[in-house]
Amino acid sequence: MQALEGRVAIITGAAGGQGRAEAAAFAAAGATVVATDLSDDLVAQFADAGSEIVGLKHDVTREDDWQRVVGVCLERWGRIDILVNNAGIYRPAPLLETDAASYDLHMNVNARSVFLGMRAVAPAMMEARSGTIINIASGAGAKGTVGIFAYSTSKWAVRGMTRSAARELAPFNIRVNAVLPGLIDTPMVSAREGREAFIGKVPLGRIGHADEVARLVLFLASETHSYITGAEIPVDGGYSA
Repeated sequence: MQALEGRVAIITGAAGGQGRAEAAAFAAAGATVVATDLSDDLVAQFADAGSEIVGLKHDVTREDDWQRVVGVCLERWGRIDILVNNAGIYRPAPLLETDAASYDLHMNVNARSVFLGMRAVAPAMMEARSGTIINIASGAGAKGTVGIFAYSTSKWAVRGMTRSAARELAPFNIRVNAVLPGLIDTPMVSAREGREAFIGKVPLGRIGHADEVARLVLFLASETHSYITGAEIPVDGGYSA
């Protein structure tokens, strides 16, 4: 029996990178995956006949869009078991080169979306008295960083929301955890300045891969690990050790 058979999972930012790897891993584990993204073209790729992945266009910064996605899930399958808040942006700049518009964009896409997503799925999960939420934070949100001020700030917020939601939702048997990737080989960071120097500081001596993050997210989503909540787990090759 597959670990997530019969479960319905929403995965945001699923058109590429970590999100796409997570969608594939969840589908392989037996889940019905609602893969959302802002991109029409990439989401359409999930529309293959017989696929366990359903693609929906989704602006994660909009409350009404969250209600629409949740409504589709409840109308079609009658349940939401898993939410993976994966959508995010990365626009590196130090404090003095970060304008208010860039700061707001990072907070909206990387942090506000997590708040909206958790709030949108929580009522259905509370009624079912079951559910799991995995928020994709970052190793950059676990220490002081240089050159990525807005991004780092937004990921610190994700960690705080994860801990608070874990305590608030625990009485309803809803688990909330955070994953903190390090440098992962995805389009978002492929052109990151200083990438090679960063890799030199990683104890495992290499960049991470999207499927390595996906396997951890899948681990946290499985009911086999039902006593884990409020956790923050790095996937960074030992960089934060």
